[in-house]
Amino acid sequence: MEKTNKKIAVITGAGSGIGKEFAQRLQDFGTFDEVWVLGRNVEKLQALCECVQFPLHPIAADLSCPAGLETYESELKNANVTVDLLINCSGFGKFDATMNIPLADNLNMIDLNCRGTAAMCQMTVPFMTAGSRIINIASVAAFQPIPYINVYAATKAFVLYYSRALNRELKMQGIRVMAVCPFWTKTNFFNRAVNTDKDAVVKKYVAMYQPEQIVKRACRDMKRGKDVSKFGFIARAQAAMVKAFPQSWIMSIWMSQQKLK
Repeated sequence: MEKTNKKIAVITGAGSGIGKEFAQRLQDFGTFDEVWVLGRNVEKLQALCECVQFPLHPIAADLSCPAGLETYESELKNANVTVDLLINCSGFGKFDATMNIPLADNLNMIDLNCRGTAAMCQMTVPFMTAGSRIINIASVAAFQPIPYINVYAATKAFVLYYSRALNRELKMQGIRVMAVCPFWTKTNFFNRAVNTDKDAVVKKYVAMYQPEQIVKRACRDMKRGKDVSKFGFIARAQAAMVKAFPQSWIMSIWMSQQKLK
């Protein structure tokens, strides 16, 4: 007898931060027969069993490399599932002058933030049906070039525009895609982004939000049919401002605000 097709949710970067918050609030997006959580730290993924309301399937995978992506693809092909929700939260950033960041780190950032997100979408869509949803984590940084957060901001610009265009392409299939663009959010992101051995690049954080605020707004915006989700007045104001003024001027304001030469 053929096995019953399972309706699943897939979350990358689920071990901490915004990804973990999405996992904890999955009931806001519907009910699922199983939740696949992907990340490099399998212990953190397994610990989610205590806070996720649906059966959990942890998958240890580094999505910045082909082997990690192949692991996920193999799991999909060998399971009888329909992916109702894909949430791509894996990613990282580095705050420093571009030439001071090791080339390997910059390339790894591009691989995870851009290639990883695009690959997860393209591998997953064949297993989706009308009504399925994709949420990709971009950033308010995606709306402007940012010196000293250069590569990270550029990768998030890719995620934003890739997501919006993909949303249009998949509209006829009834599949929704939304980019979430958080402002500064209190997560472990800063543990890797900030180089504690030298003076901080970012000296002033205009606002700092909590992951639950970002996720709650994302759920509401997805239900409203939006293709971009931004939480907070400051985030929305900044996105509007960078459209109204020359980008050279916006970069100068950033440099002055952070006391960068």
